[in-house]
Amino acid sequence: MITVRYFAGAREAAGVSTEQLDGPTSVAALRETLGKARPGLVAVLPRCALLVAGARATSDEAQIPDDATVDVLPPFAGG
Repeated sequence: MITVRYFAGAREAAGVSTEQLDGPTSVAALRETLGKARPGLVAVLPRCALLVAGARATSDEAQIPDDATVDVLPPFAGG
């Protein structure tokens, strides 16, 4: 299982703070699954950074291993 944790605006859009999904999968497939399962994320998700096991996913083809934690981080304002 993959644990997905939502932060700030992504948590508000998702309506939950965490959830578990079947894995392994790719970043692209995860984004698609999340958008279908949580329509509120559709507008937010393309702007979000995904951290897979603490490292930023830089490619949609990157694989997410089973038992990984994925943090969904919207852009933050401030300085």
